[in-house]
Parts: sequence; structure tokens; C-alpha cells
Amino acid sequence: MAGLLRKLLPKRFRKDGLTIPVVRLQGAIISGGGQFRPTLNLANVAPVLEKAFAMKGAPAVAIAINSPGGSPVQSRLIFTRIRELAREKQKKVLVFVEDVAASGGYMIALAGDEIIADATSIVGSIGVVSGGFGFPELLKKIGVERRVYTAGENKVILDPFQPEKEKDIEYLKSLQLEIHQVFISMVRERRAGKLTDDATVFSGLFWSGTRGLELGLIDGLGDMRQELKRRYGQKTKLELVTASRGLLGRRIPGISPVSLEGAASGLATGLVEAAEERALWSRFGL
Repeated sequence: MAGLLRKLLPKRFRKDGLTIPVVRLQGAIISGGGQFRPTLNLANVAPVLEKAFAMKGAPAVAIAINSPGGSPVQSRLIFTRIRELAREKQKKVLVFVEDVAASGGYMIALAGDEIIADATSIVGSIGVVSGGFGFPELLKKIGVERRVYTAGENKVILDPFQPEKEKDIEYLKSLQLEIHQVFISMVRERRAGKLTDDATVFSGLFWSGTRGLELGLIDGLGDMRQELKRRYGQKTKLELVTASRGLLGRRIPGISPVSLEGAASGLATGLVEAAEERALWSRFGL
């Protein structure tokens, strides 16, 4: 009888402690993805975020981030969705950095009202990077002639099968500067009053959690479980929020049947995405 009455009481009056929803954002931030290589983007994380922020009685949502970055667009979309849900549900957002929250990963971390990392975590890398390969000499060696027909003089800008052009590089750098400025503005707004005047903060460098705290990029050093129990009591429980699953155990939205050709194409795409993700992680020695 006592147990039934306790369940009927609002959670804030129970003595069994609060439950804090935890969302894990893990991996490179890449638009798209498929069954062979799940990626971190708004389409994948939005349902989990909605579920976490809808948890009644929880004063905060804890977000664990472990990402070397990736798409600035997807990073910003995830950041925006977290802030919208925080305002709508009136919940505090506590971000905990695991191995790394760099570049786009740090952009997402900015959605936190507070950012807490381990002393050995890697944070920062506030910059923009583009990369690729060029193959103009390879085509000559193997006797292949490149034929491209366009309407619009700039439709083949930065074509990897043509020699680099100075004007193309200048244009790319101008785009990078615009995106970098958006990133800088986000950091200045979200870390207002906390950032130091160190000139290297926006240079693209990355730091340990200890140095990140000194620079004002994070708010403290610690562990998620210990920090949440310190704030909300030793009886506080952490509940990992994951995507819903259908009757057959598939995550919703489920994986639709694919042909052999589709599977082969998806596998090839997955291998490319894996290589891209490996390159992102390797920048930080991980």
C-alpha cells in the first residue's frame, strides 16, 4: 500500500531521488548515413532529444558528447534544436565531454548551460576546414580524357580532375571565413563573460579539458555521474535515452528492405564515410 501511495505522489515529493535523462551524441557529424554506417545528424538525434526533454519531473537533461566534428550545418541544427527544447520545456542542459568535443562537436556542446569535461578531454578546434584530393596528372598517365560540359562558368569550380585555380581557392577561403565567423559569434554569445582574451581561442587549436577551463571554453572538470549526484542528491538516477524500437527490434524509422545492388552501394558509401570519420578522429590522436 505504501509503495502504491509513493507512486501516486509527484516525483518531486518522493524520497527515491530524481531521474535525469541522458543523451549520448557519439561520432562524426555527417549528413545522411544509412544502415551500414549510422551518423550523427539532426534526423538521427531529434527523436532522442524530444524524448529526453519530454521526461516529466527532470529538472535537467544531461548530454554526453564524443565527437571530432564534421558538418557545420548539422552541428548548428543540433545545437539549435537543443536550445529550442530547453526553452520550451524549461529544463537546464548540462553537457559532459567524453574523449573529444572539437569543431562541430564543440559547436553542439555550446548548447549546454554548462559544459563539463574530463581533465584529459579534448575541446576547441574553433575553425573551418575543407579537404580533398586532385587527380589531373593521374588522368594523363592512364590515358583518360576528362570531358565536362556546363552552363555557367563556375559549375566545375574546385574540380579534382583539373589543376587548382587561384580564384577557386580564394572563393573557397571566403566561404570558410563566413562560416568561421558564424562559429565565433556562437562561442562569444554562449560563453559571454567566461572566455579569456587569448588570441589562439579562435585559431583552430584544440586543448585538454584543463586548459579549456583556463580559456573559458568549459565550466568545470568532472564526471557525469558524480556531478549529477552532487547537484541533485546521492539518490539521483541516470536514465539513458535511446531511439524507440519497433516490434521487430528495429529503431524507428526502421531499415527498409534493400536489393543486392542497393546493399553493395550502401556498403561502398559506408566505407567512404568510415574513412572520413577515421580522418576526423585521427586529427586528435584518437
